[in-house]
Amino acid sequence: MVQEWTYTMRRSMQEIVPNLFLGPYSSAVKSKLDALESSGITHIICIRHRLEAHYIRPNFPDKFRYLVLDIADSPMENIISHFGRVKMFIDDCLHNFGKCLVHGNAGISRSAAFVLGYLMQKYGLTLKRAFQVVQSRRFCINPNEGFLAQLIEFEPIYRAQRIFQNNGQHSEIFRNKRPLDC
Repeated sequence: MVQEWTYTMRRSMQEIVPNLFLGPYSSAVKSKLDALESSGITHIICIRHRLEAHYIRPNFPDKFRYLVLDIADSPMENIISHFGRVKMFIDDCLHNFGKCLVHGNAGISRSAAFVLGYLMQKYGLTLKRAFQVVQSRRFCINPNEGFLAQLIEFEPIYRAQRIFQNNGQHSEIFRNKRPLDC
């Protein structure tokens, strides 16, 4: 069941699909260790600009597995090149019955773009549908125009990859598609 969005929720993480969370850095600071553990988080993707590294950083390297990406929230930044690593990290987490938090600074642009890209790949969604799913759980998402343009460009790329992985069988893509709420 989807909660009605309130402004203060932007400061906390939300579960987008089972075991995949999106939120701001403030949901992964030292004072939030109990909340992370009680939510069952095992993996964290920390997305920040190199200049933010002194205050947006892995706070619990001994408690959680981290993937740190140094990416600016700039329309010129290439995010597609990181989608494969992010998907492998999240898939590994979920395959091992873990829970993953994806955060940037505010949980609005960079981290949202990566969650959108993941959902598109994993479930064969269009950007429009992925955006609806994510925004229904974290209303404040707003990837910058460059990230949105890359997500649009990414759609035929991941679709071709899915066909290739299924040995060119279009029908296999739709037969094996998992519902979002599995």
